[in-house]
Amino acid sequence: MTSRINIGRPASTSYQGQDPHGFANSRPSSGYRAANPDDPLERIRTVAKQVEDAIEIYSQPLKPHLPTIGRFLIIVTFYEDALRIMTQWTDQLWYLQTHRHFYWGVSHLFLLLNVITMVAASSAVLMKRYTEYAVIGLLSVVIIQGFGYGLMFDLTFFLRNLSVIGGLIMVFSETMVNKKKSFAGIPSMSETDRKKYFLLAGRVLLIFLFLGFIIQGKWSVGRIFMSLFGLAACIMVAIGFKAKWSATFLVILLSVFNVFANNWWSVHSAHPQRDFLKYDFFQTLSIVGGLILLVNIGPGGLSVDEKKKTY
Repeated sequence: MTSRINIGRPASTSYQGQDPHGFANSRPSSGYRAANPDDPLERIRTVAKQVEDAIEIYSQPLKPHLPTIGRFLIIVTFYEDALRIMTQWTDQLWYLQTHRHFYWGVSHLFLLLNVITMVAASSAVLMKRYTEYAVIGLLSVVIIQGFGYGLMFDLTFFLRNLSVIGGLIMVFSETMVNKKKSFAGIPSMSETDRKKYFLLAGRVLLIFLFLGFIIQGKWSVGRIFMSLFGLAACIMVAIGFKAKWSATFLVILLSVFNVFANNWWSVHSAHPQRDFLKYDFFQTLSIVGGLILLVNIGPGGLSVDEKKKTY
């Protein structure tokens, strides 16, 4: 039996000619080559990787609290708005009835519904209870107030509110759940598919505040540099390239800008500009909260960062 087995072992263990399997081939490989450390693009990649690693390391203590911080900053503008309506109730009624021609009683109902919706929905978002309905309620407040106060077609107001809506969409996508109910014959979209589309919409809408900052105000050398860097970060957020790094940069940039440009606390309480600065300050905080949620949950499936993982 064993005599029939031929193991085909070569007679000699040393080869006189070329290695038949190519193991001893000394020719240089034409495959992957190590990156050149002197290449400018490679240096940029190295620095970007170091920055990302540093952000990841130093944000670890805050990471479990980022969702709560982001949610609170997003809804704090609605709390402030509700408080302002209640403390300036007579002035609000006078404006609606005199300048917006609201009927008596309709103006009262308009303000009351706004206050109740903002307080109830903001509390629900903060407590993570009925978040989808709460976000819809806050979105309706943003739209209704725009038409009610006649500011919907004001460009600055419009861009700011688009960014606030982007922050609310980030909240919506963070807590999105898969609906159990489906109907026969109707194609349904999975939770992952819905989430990536909502994250894309949230990313794009969040950057409109900064675009509004670019097109308004007086120009200076510092403003030009800040606008260029901020615009680059906005584009990176929108397409989802290095999204966490660019969103972190925008959080820092907008926070510094907010403190120095919207410093309502330094204006006298009787000055009419105080309310406008206060409104802008808390709306900017809301957008910063949306960017913090983006840092926490990532850019989603429709992004350059996610495609790089695939390919």
